[in-house]
Amino acid sequence: MMLEARDLSIGYGTTVVGTRLSLVARPGDVVCLLGPNGCGKTTLFRTILGLLPALAGSVMLGGKPIAQQRRAEIARRIAYVPQAHAPPFPFEALDVVLMGRTARLGLFGQPGARDRAAARHAMARLGIADLAHRDYSRLSGGQRQLVLIARALVQEAALIVMDEPTASLDFGNRAQVLAQIAGLTRDTGAAGCGVILSTHDPDQAFALDARVLLMKDGRPHAEGPADTVLTARNLSAVYGIPVTVETTRGGRKVCLPSLDLQSAPTMTSDALTMA
Repeated sequence: MMLEARDLSIGYGTTVVGTRLSLVARPGDVVCLLGPNGCGKTTLFRTILGLLPALAGSVMLGGKPIAQQRRAEIARRIAYVPQAHAPPFPFEALDVVLMGRTARLGLFGQPGARDRAAARHAMARLGIADLAHRDYSRLSGGQRQLVLIARALVQEAALIVMDEPTASLDFGNRAQVLAQIAGLTRDTGAAGCGVILSTHDPDQAFALDARVLLMKDGRPHAEGPADTVLTARNLSAVYGIPVTVETTRGGRKVCLPSLDLQSAPTMTSDALTMA
């Protein structure tokens, strides 16, 4: 199962948000979208999920235009993991995971023993089996994010799209979620799931050995392996600040802003409000 976006123009109605955007994702791949706020990452996600029509170009899923596929058909092929949130009703974590079976059961289908077994297996695989009967809204941000990943797993989709899966998580939960994302590409079948994720942290693309689409102002600035794309020059150009890329003693690359914090100007309250 392959997802291919070809020379996309994206946006809303007559408002163009991005142009000339292309990406390919297959089972076993990690594709990482990086870029400043407002560069078009969320709109691109909505377009490749079939929620927005492409203004130009095409999105192919399994060799067929996504615009020609029914929502249920897309949901069996692509799972979506939003940022963790607290729902208005106190669902148990197991019930949240079971919601992922809707794509397999149909709108009015009821989950049976096999579906519950699949949900429990997905939670056990992610190390959260003990959360099954806990109130989802009372879980930590990291635990909720793992529940949402488990929900995506029970869809049995070949591709998973994740919108900033580590946003607002603390250091430990962020590391845990990243480890599970890396495992997804290896553990499902021979090749694993394909994962497309957005993030504001280029270090995560290095850690996941991802292919990167680096975006600026709605256009691709660079695309390719993280080691090739995430250079000091590219990151400085995209984010508008001097950036260095260093290698740790363990051989891992990390990105650091090269700002002189001692001489940086103090922001006024008005400037902070505008930011």
